[in-house]
Amino acid sequence: MRVPLKGINSVTKRLADGTERTYWYAWKGGPPLKGKFGSPEFHASYNEAVARKIAPQEGVLLSVLMRFQETREFLDLAQRTRDDYVAKIKTIENEFGDFPVRALSDKRARGIFKEWRDKLALKSRRQADYAWVVLARVLSVALDRGWIDANPCERGGRLYHGTRADKIWTADDEAGFLKSAPAHLHLPLLLALWTGQSQGDLLRLPWSAYDGTHLHFRRRAKTGRRIPPFEQAHPSRRCSMLRRAAVRLFLSIQMASHGARTAFAPPGARLVEPPASPI
Repeated sequence: MRVPLKGINSVTKRLADGTERTYWYAWKGGPPLKGKFGSPEFHASYNEAVARKIAPQEGVLLSVLMRFQETREFLDLAQRTRDDYVAKIKTIENEFGDFPVRALSDKRARGIFKEWRDKLALKSRRQADYAWVVLARVLSVALDRGWIDANPCERGGRLYHGTRADKIWTADDEAGFLKSAPAHLHLPLLLALWTGQSQGDLLRLPWSAYDGTHLHFRRRAKTGRRIPPFEQAHPSRRCSMLRRAAVRLFLSIQMASHGARTAFAPPGARLVEPPASPI
């Protein structure tokens, strides 16, 4: 029976003779493991390393940060969110790992944490806000579970105040695009503008989603819950744009930080003819 070893880390190196060898460690930065991977000696070496691992000192913030990562509040997050949290928790550890838990009740603690956020904001206000949010969440869970007596980071406000007003397409922007852009780019633009769906949902949109009068969407929320189909089509655009969609062209719009770029199917790719439209 194969037993998973939590946290083990591997590093592959090329030797002088050109061969590659993989070295295994009990955890990243931990002691090297003995024996062949998966062998009894390997497992015994891992168990010995874990047994020797020093537990975090109680009464300091590091212990709270580590306990938080074992809670359902953390484990129930999406994997991407957990990864982002871990990165910020590491930043917090480096600065406040030995911060006394009892000092969280001191009225000066909030000022200390805000000075730290101000220092992070010199590089990025948004990332400084995110680090503050993660710390506030950790302390909120710790307070709720009775690990600490106060959360000095609650309702800390934000440093970053952005606006997306300049990213909204106006009627003039739309008209200018439709006038100058190739005809095959009109459909993707108007689908995005008039349905409000994400790039991924539009790229997955099948021809069967059009019933002759409406477009039907069935998208997956971040929680994984299925949202029932709903009708969403702009009457003035629907018929003319779906006629244009009958071209034998596989087109996707990939959004990049500097704008939109198009990607076409390579020569010889299998292109599926859309079903005949009643319009």
